[in-house]
Amino acid sequence: MEPATRLSTTFSTLQYTATKQDADAAFACSAAHPLGAQVSAPEVFPIHYPTENLSLQVLSMGPIVEGENVTLKCQADGNPPPVSFNFHLKGVQVPVVGSNTYTLAGITRDAAGEYKCSLADNASIEDAHAIEVNYLDLSLSPTGKVLKKIGDKLNVTMEKNTSGHAKVSWTKDGKAAKAPAFERLTYADAGVYVCEVATGTLKRSLNFQLVVEGVPEITSLTKQRADSHKVLTCEALGVPEPSFQWSVNGTEVESSYANAKATHRIRVEPAANLTVTCSVRNKLGEDARTITVSSLIKEKTEEKGVGDEGDDQSKLIVGVVVGLLVAAALVGIIYWIYMKKRQGTWNTNEKEVGTSEESKKLEETTNNHSIP
Repeated sequence: MEPATRLSTTFSTLQYTATKQDADAAFACSAAHPLGAQVSAPEVFPIHYPTENLSLQVLSMGPIVEGENVTLKCQADGNPPPVSFNFHLKGVQVPVVGSNTYTLAGITRDAAGEYKCSLADNASIEDAHAIEVNYLDLSLSPTGKVLKKIGDKLNVTMEKNTSGHAKVSWTKDGKAAKAPAFERLTYADAGVYVCEVATGTLKRSLNFQLVVEGVPEITSLTKQRADSHKVLTCEALGVPEPSFQWSVNGTEVESSYANAKATHRIRVEPAANLTVTCSVRNKLGEDARTITVSSLIKEKTEEKGVGDEGDDQSKLIVGVVVGLLVAAALVGIIYWIYMKKRQGTWNTNEKEVGTSEESKKLEETTNNHSIP
């Protein structure tokens, strides 16, 4: 107590044996007086304790893939934490000072296995972690652009080497397809083939473009008549695209080429009968076919003659039919008159006179009208 002011000062000391569980504990003291009480602000004191356990962690967001960088972290539970460690990389000890991490750059499949870390000053305190490296190898034969002749055989070989189960899929020109096998190539086999292999998050793909070539072959040569001309159509199969040549001059109507099929149409106006030849050619060879094209003038004349003859025949038929109808009507009238006369004779009981003569006349009249 201060004699002059008569104010008292009180001190209190706490002796406490802390453990690691008190590392985050907040300490405070309070003072009580008849006139009131106060509590000091809480205080966290650093508590030091030695490392008892280590934890080796692999800092990766997902499955480890060959070629990635992999970071190992050695976590200690001491305070302050240690700053020196030994990393054991598949039997090789690598000391690290001032850090608790170690990075494996561009990890390979051969680096898969068990890894350890330990304290630099106490090797008995350690931890281990197994690392699995995912990989996928793919080879395809052939690759790139492949030129083959129609009818050839083509062997396609795909080989894969993977760390796990792999799914294999094929596409042709962007559409799902079976694994290609070509015993005898056709034009329909041409296209871009893609092989894709997937396992986990890994995917690999390779492709080849197949081009099937062949000597052009004419598959069809036809003609079609229009009002004032004729259209000749020549169709052929071949790769590369064949060129067309006609033995007559004509106006080109249409030309197309798709999926090894070429089509060429021309318009002609033949004044006489013609033998027309269509020829196709590419760098591998050629083909030709002929067709007979009749004259437009001759066809029109024949059609007109056929029409006149048909009219005459129609007229003759109509005439015959009308004649037969008239004859039949006349015979009916005569027969009706004859029957009326005979009926009158029967009613009066009179003896018929000249019956034989009338019968002869009636028979002659009937015979005359019955002859066409």
